[in-house]
Amino acid sequence: MKNNLKELRQKENISQDDLASILKVSRQTINSIETGKFDPSLKLVMKMTKHFNVPLEQIFIYEEEK
Repeated sequence: MKNNLKELRQKENISQDDLASILKVSRQTINSIETGKFDPSLKLVMKMTKHFNVPLEQIFIYEEEK
């Protein structure tokens, strides 16, 4: 799933390590989400929306599979 996580993180000027620490996940998890290799759990998505204070649609971009 495409996302804007990297852009939101960079806007706050925080590293992947910093965000991982805030969300209580590994840096590898943040990297995998940013590169689209991993879709996070709903619980983690909710933590992200709360941290960045944005709606889900501002972080993740859902595209129908063709």
